[in-house]
Amino acid sequence: MTSRLWKALSRRRIELENENTKGERLARVLDLFDLTALGVGATLGLGVYVLAGSVAKETAGPAVSISFLIAAIASAFAGLCYAEFASRVPKAGSAYVYSYVTVGEFIAFVIGWNLILEYVIGTASVARGLSSYIDALIGNVMGNALRSLMPIDVSFLSEYPDFFAFAMVMLLVVLLCIGVKESSILNNIFTVINLITITIVIVAGSMKANPSNWSIAPEDIPDTVKNGGTGGFMPFGMSGVMVGAAKCFYGFVGFDAIATTGEEAKNPQRHIPLAVVLSLIVIFIAYFGVSIVLTMMLPYYAQSADAPFPHAFDEIGWPAVKWIVNIGAIFALCTSLLGAMFPLPRVLYAMASDGIIFKTLSTVHPKTMTPIYGTVLSGLLIGLMTLIFNLQQLIDMMSIGTLLAYTIVAICVLILRYQKEENSSNVSVILPTSNYQLTPVNIFKELFNLQNRKEPTELSNKIANVGIAFFCIVICIITFLISNMGEHLLAGNMVISVTLSVLAIVLFLNLAAIGRQPVQRIELSFKVPLVPLIPCLSIFINTYLMLQLDIFTWIRFATWLLIGFCIYGFYGIVHSEQGKRDKAENEKLQQKYVEKFRIITSF
Repeated sequence: MTSRLWKALSRRRIELENENTKGERLARVLDLFDLTALGVGATLGLGVYVLAGSVAKETAGPAVSISFLIAAIASAFAGLCYAEFASRVPKAGSAYVYSYVTVGEFIAFVIGWNLILEYVIGTASVARGLSSYIDALIGNVMGNALRSLMPIDVSFLSEYPDFFAFAMVMLLVVLLCIGVKESSILNNIFTVINLITITIVIVAGSMKANPSNWSIAPEDIPDTVKNGGTGGFMPFGMSGVMVGAAKCFYGFVGFDAIATTGEEAKNPQRHIPLAVVLSLIVIFIAYFGVSIVLTMMLPYYAQSADAPFPHAFDEIGWPAVKWIVNIGAIFALCTSLLGAMFPLPRVLYAMASDGIIFKTLSTVHPKTMTPIYGTVLSGLLIGLMTLIFNLQQLIDMMSIGTLLAYTIVAICVLILRYQKEENSSNVSVILPTSNYQLTPVNIFKELFNLQNRKEPTELSNKIANVGIAFFCIVICIITFLISNMGEHLLAGNMVISVTLSVLAIVLFLNLAAIGRQPVQRIELSFKVPLVPLIPCLSIFINTYLMLQLDIFTWIRFATWLLIGFCIYGFYGIVHSEQGKRDKAENEKLQQKYVEKFRIITSF
């Protein structure tokens, strides 16, 4: 029973074409510009108008630009891993499909369930943000009226039902149901307006830039400033820059929306990797330019954490530019709303096509060629959340889902690179000869491939897989110690220092053993460079950031996972299309063996 359950949980999807949906394929209408605009639009939302100011004032000072640089590097590691998988697996479903092909069905379900959480909360929070921003521009008329007419006196819910946000989500549902190309055209228009607004902000702000704001002396900080740090470029030290980088990382979340369009891109193997890289470059340039201009316009301690650019242009006496920024922010939010919800029906479609969630959600409308039931269900779920929930408590859950997805994709890149090719002519032998002895010298030779084998074998594949699993365990221990024992480490605690030093040595030896194993020579349109270093760095950074989240976030996350496990346990594991194919294949083999046995016994 246990072995059968393990086989079910670890079965990998072999056939990428689902026989039941061949006639209902999504429309391939998105080109490179559409995909890049989708990634930029989904990522470059209100964060560019708010994040730089809040991080500069409270965490990093003028060094916020360095924080964005570190966050961009961390995001680029994850982006490169996504780009390689997009060239390998050009299917709808993003990290869900990638992990299904490489790791197994159960892990794939966990990732898909987390992606649903990410996109639902992300879209709902953007809808509430858009409503609040517009409400603030008209003097909080909507909020005050609804608060007086329909108050909600529950601590963990919203103060009032936000019907405007609900209406925006429903409008978006209609737009997404009409067609992908129509949605993409609107997204392109909003993204271009957003980029023009950011360009105006950077150009206008640079005219009033004062480099001396990067070198403010401690005695020049006003006494009224509660937390001004020590002045200079890094008023809160390097630790402030790193904390700022952790916050800025979430400003880059969203580019993975590109990876969900594998069945709607015209040339997915080429265009999706390029779009991921191009969108991350555009996003970084925007964040980096905005953070430099903002901190040069005003001292870091004089920034507004909620609306930095309107405040800054008010301070320098340019109200016209302030209103341009306000209008641009509204368009940016509309773009983010579209980009945040766009991937969700695709993930539902991919999971439902595989039978691990309800099959109805995989239905594609014959005229619009969109997953209409998945889109409507997504909209209703998001709309309900925008109506009644206080989303501030749930935003960190979106981060957990995203970071876990990034981590699994990086692990999958490593697993596939060192996997033995099915058509390989190498003999699948664990030990080279019958006289082979497992001496320490021979084990060392195999671990570090001193024979210089060029093609993966069964043995090298096992060594790599065990090394990857061991690497992840050591990373978890190291990041946990750094997160929880950092003060003791800085204070010179010898036990913690020696423990971390030993673990670091073990980690580097393990990394060297993985890197020495032979890799697949498969031709792809894009490959992650410097494997295994870049995927391993991505795993390390993502694990570290996940451990920065509080215990209540992990409890809520565990509750969400429990709901998902119930769905998979009572429905998915039985209705899995891959499970059905495996069962049919086993029945064919058994029938063949019975037939052979009957022929033999007949003689």
